[in-house]
Amino acid sequence: MEHGFMVLGFINHHIYEFLHETFGLNDGNHFLQVTYTWLYMLVLILVSFLVARSIKLVPGRMQNFLEVVVGGLKGLLVDTMGEKGLIFFPLMATIFLFILTCNMGGIIPGFYSPTANLNTNCSMALTVFLLTHIVGVKIHGIKYIKQFMGPVWWMAPIMIPVELIGHIARPLSLTMRLFGNIFGEDLVLVVLLLLVPFLMPIPMLILMIFTSLLQAFVFTLLAMMYISGAMEEAHH
Repeated sequence: MEHGFMVLGFINHHIYEFLHETFGLNDGNHFLQVTYTWLYMLVLILVSFLVARSIKLVPGRMQNFLEVVVGGLKGLLVDTMGEKGLIFFPLMATIFLFILTCNMGGIIPGFYSPTANLNTNCSMALTVFLLTHIVGVKIHGIKYIKQFMGPVWWMAPIMIPVELIGHIARPLSLTMRLFGNIFGEDLVLVVLLLLVPFLMPIPMLILMIFTSLLQAFVFTLLAMMYISGAMEEAHH
């Protein structure tokens, strides 16, 4: 999709010029998600730093908001993964806040959602996919592969391909679900801004905010469930 005016367009242009002259690359929009990913990362780091420095017994609005968000995520993780899953809380919270920030950023005219790009989503999905199986092998050892063989040994020739397809479909599902929703949301936003450039319908804006929050929640919840499944011994 072609992009109109972008706040960080000048940075992306210089990156493109450098890479074009150095490596002969010809796609300037290819790095758009990278520049905006850096921006949202810096925003999250800065907000975290400022809040951490100003923590008070009587919290302000920002501290209150973040305590609710972090507390809610922690409660969701414990309900989904149990107390043993708390070791993964930093990763799950980071994924949720990063996806939510990227999704919400794309709603602002002149900004871009890195989650509307397959590369961004695929990188997070592959991280969850690899971690899931690393955790499974670390906890259960070689017995972990039994879950791919079915309840009885003679079903292994049938169950192994089925299980492999199911597990490989997980990162694909995570990637495409987030990409499709956010890309479609951004496309609708562009169309609305062209039709009514000075007054975006409020109900549509509210729906976009809800969708952004929902997609961050779904991605994080599924990541918790996949890792939790690898930690359990239900298949043994």
